[in-house]
Amino acid sequence: MSKSKPGIFSSLNSEKNGTTAEEVVERLRAMIHNGELSPGDRLPPERDLAKVLGVSRPTLRAGIRSLATVGILQSRQGAGTFVVEKGDSPTLDGSPLRMLSALHGFTSDEMFEARLALEMSIAGLAAERATSEQMTLMAEEITGMYASLAEPEQYLVHDMQFHQTIAAASNNRILTSLMNMVATILFDARSKTVKRARDLKQSAEQHHNIYRAMRERDSEGARRAMHDHLTETQKAQRLEEQETAAANGTSEVAK
Repeated sequence: MSKSKPGIFSSLNSEKNGTTAEEVVERLRAMIHNGELSPGDRLPPERDLAKVLGVSRPTLRAGIRSLATVGILQSRQGAGTFVVEKGDSPTLDGSPLRMLSALHGFTSDEMFEARLALEMSIAGLAAERATSEQMTLMAEEITGMYASLAEPEQYLVHDMQFHQTIAAASNNRILTSLMNMVATILFDARSKTVKRARDLKQSAEQHHNIYRAMRERDSEGARRAMHDHLTETQKAQRLEEQETAAANGTSEVAK
């Protein structure tokens, strides 16, 4: 594990003091780009870094959170904050996309179309590139799905992990990060309605079809199976949302 570089403070002192989280972000980005911070390096302790940058600790934390959100920094409990390693897949969460959605009014249909385009491509690549270990993980998640047909929330966890395993198997970190960012938002929405799911067995069989194509190294078959599954998933979620809205409306009237 790399330690903080001793020359980091002198470099920071040569710049003007930052006053906002955005400036903290730009300063740290610049240090990474010019090689003063390398993959795996640990940032100085928060108190020292805030003092050198001339910002409050809350402002520093906000800047660090921004860089962690886009997969540039990684906070490790009890160890500190690190620049991500080169071999690590970026871990984008859905925050930037949620903000864009709020600003521009992205629809659920647009989200599904984005996921469909990404995951069909990912499925095709994964069918060609998945390792035996990744195939085993996919099979285990499918087993978990069948075992939790009566527990929709648990089923959804296995569902998400299955798709994340396929994304990792594509061996394309950019596609994986983008898919996880979109899928996380859709997962959060589905978790609110999945208890009204009607036929999780059909969904499990669709996942099995995807896995079968993967196992046979059938890239085009994997793309088709993913298309069919996500199309049916969209229909199922629409129905769940309608039933949830109707139930909430009835509940409100009853009040």
